[in-house]
Amino acid sequence: MTELYIGLMSGTSADGIDATLVEIPSDNQTRLLGHLETPHPAEMRAAILELCQPGDNEIERLGQLDHQLGQAFAQAALQLLEQLSISPAEVTAIGSHGQTVRHRPKGSVAHPFTLQIGDPNLIASLTEITTVADFRRRDMAAGGEGAPLAPAFHQAAFGSPREKRVIANIGGIANVTDLTSHESTAGFDTGPGNALMDGWIQRHQHRTYDRDGEWARSGQINTALLQRLLAHPYFAAPPPKSTGRETFHMRWLDEQLALLATPVSAQDVQATLLELTASSLVDAVKSRIPNYDALYICGGGALNTTLMERLRHLSSKPVTSTAELGIDPQQVEGAAFGWLARQTLHRQPGNSPAATGAKKAVILGGIYPA
Repeated sequence: MTELYIGLMSGTSADGIDATLVEIPSDNQTRLLGHLETPHPAEMRAAILELCQPGDNEIERLGQLDHQLGQAFAQAALQLLEQLSISPAEVTAIGSHGQTVRHRPKGSVAHPFTLQIGDPNLIASLTEITTVADFRRRDMAAGGEGAPLAPAFHQAAFGSPREKRVIANIGGIANVTDLTSHESTAGFDTGPGNALMDGWIQRHQHRTYDRDGEWARSGQINTALLQRLLAHPYFAAPPPKSTGRETFHMRWLDEQLALLATPVSAQDVQATLLELTASSLVDAVKSRIPNYDALYICGGGALNTTLMERLRHLSSKPVTSTAELGIDPQQVEGAAFGWLARQTLHRQPGNSPAATGAKKAVILGGIYPA
């Protein structure tokens, strides 16, 4: 029996909500039916980014933003259905990732936790669709990092008996999935994706992102800065591992710039940040997944032509986007959480222990009935 699911995703870039409608038949082969991208208003995005770092009055700000985001997620789902002329009654469930505002995995604090907001009670109430949310904490309860969660979906959607594939998602943070083995699906966060580049161009040019990497292309890579950034111990740490804005943020970047002997121009910093994303990702793949055949990119980074050029230059294997595999790179994560919602309702595990470090595969998420 075919079922319809909506996946809702707002990633570490915090630039907006991706709503994706997927059709999943009994053979679990996901087919995309539609997608809607809803940008966050500037004030909401600023509130999200502020809450990602410790500050004053956090509980009050978190509570209000949780409510605002719940409404925004619900509205995105309803707009998508209206666009496709599909009734909410036809949708089995919504899988909502929510918005991560703090991620503290093992080793970073005494009591690891991860926190995503966007009230699923509101989503279920306003859409009248059963909603599955809070996926990451169950993996943490099983001893995992709570991230990355996409690898199990990547295996279902992109696994191949003929080609040894690596899937790389480049959002605010970058992560990779190893599909070269038929025995297990591993994956891990490689480090910064777009977050530092977005923050730097926002500061200097008041733009939310560097379209096609044009500003980065105008600069030169500063080797001293790049080496200092790559010296962060996260890059050398073995998987399973995950990270976020708590580790790679603008204050950290400013600290590294202050340690340099000579100033670096703004455009050269942007060029170096792009190289940081590309080189840390490719180095991680080459060192941890050496026997791959091709690298497929999804997430917003796939649209950055300069970044894609650098990935191709640094990789010894072909690099392209997941569009070549049938799913638009901007729609992969939304589809993943629609698929994860189905896994939950069918009482099937949604995590990949080889990726998160969990002791076992577990059913993820809480269910909020319509």
